[in-house]
Amino acid sequence: MKEPWTVCRIILLMFLFLGSSCDSKRQMTVAAPYPSSPIIESVSWDSGGINQAAPGSDIWPLTWGRDGRLYTVWGDGGGFGGTDTDGRVSLGVARIEGAVDRWNGMNVFGGLHAETPAVFSGKSHGILSVDGTLYMIIQEQNNWLRGKIARSDDFGRTWTFGRGSFGDSDWDFNEPGGALSGACFLQFGRDYAGARDDYVYGYDVRVQLELQHDIVMFRVPKDQIMNRSAYEFYAGAEKNGNPIWTEDIAQMRPVFTDPNGVSWGIQAFYHPLLRRYFLTVPRNNTAAWGIFDAPEPWGPWTTVSYYDMWLDSTPKFSYSFNQKWMSDDGLTMWMVFSGIGKYDAFNLIKATFTIKDHSKGIAVPLNDQEQ
Repeated sequence: MKEPWTVCRIILLMFLFLGSSCDSKRQMTVAAPYPSSPIIESVSWDSGGINQAAPGSDIWPLTWGRDGRLYTVWGDGGGFGGTDTDGRVSLGVARIEGAVDRWNGMNVFGGLHAETPAVFSGKSHGILSVDGTLYMIIQEQNNWLRGKIARSDDFGRTWTFGRGSFGDSDWDFNEPGGALSGACFLQFGRDYAGARDDYVYGYDVRVQLELQHDIVMFRVPKDQIMNRSAYEFYAGAEKNGNPIWTEDIAQMRPVFTDPNGVSWGIQAFYHPLLRRYFLTVPRNNTAAWGIFDAPEPWGPWTTVSYYDMWLDSTPKFSYSFNQKWMSDDGLTMWMVFSGIGKYDAFNLIKATFTIKDHSKGIAVPLNDQEQ
């Protein structure tokens, strides 16, 4: 059984789910909010080969740590080896060792047989490794409109907060609508290798717990992540496309808009071979979502794939790619996602990208294009 925050969201999910299921035979395809990607032709999924673990635990954003392992966060379950009841915690942290075809997940903070017990509650949609330190933005349990920045210097076993303990009333993000309380981080390579500059970037829906249309963005120097006053917010673009940054969050403007709706569970990563930034965006708390790409973290965005009902009509969220689980040519990647019902778990699926040959108008392997 889920905690109150999840129950509230599941009621909304199931309302939309039932409506889409009853109308599935006459469902209309809605138009994507941005033009087609100039780089990627299509994405195919190995839907028959989903690798599932940790039933009852959801969310699962990923980051690639300095030690070569992946680190991830889950909510409302026992984590790896646990169930919805066995080892159940509100928030847990785990590491994943090994290659994608022989990986092993272990609970580090909370969950069944964890290395250390969980000592605070909440939820997190983003975890990031930078210079050997792990960071999270954690939403307040049962509120979801406030968030705290946390760090771990021992690979997730213990966590400290920039503004007192997690239960203190002094929150790093306490904005109207809960903006950035559930932010994800833009992922680069191992321990933030290959980053575009010395900033960390993140995204979130503008308003929590509502169906709405806008995604907002922040940046912060990578050595100032714990310092809330060092954060800047995307405030639009100049005529030449360069971003405008402001310290005043009231001046923040959407970096991405979908008139068809966006919802919590956004994830973002950089593809070093395609040289593109990717944003995965759930839509309206259903089985609808989109993959978008851009030459810069702030756009201009184009559409890679846009699904009205992906795999089936069961609602899903938090679609996470990472650079570790990627083929040498960058065209095969493995994505982790979660959802409700049968997808309330750690779900790993293989994706194959086909890119465009601009000279012939056909799809070719990445190796055949100029690097």
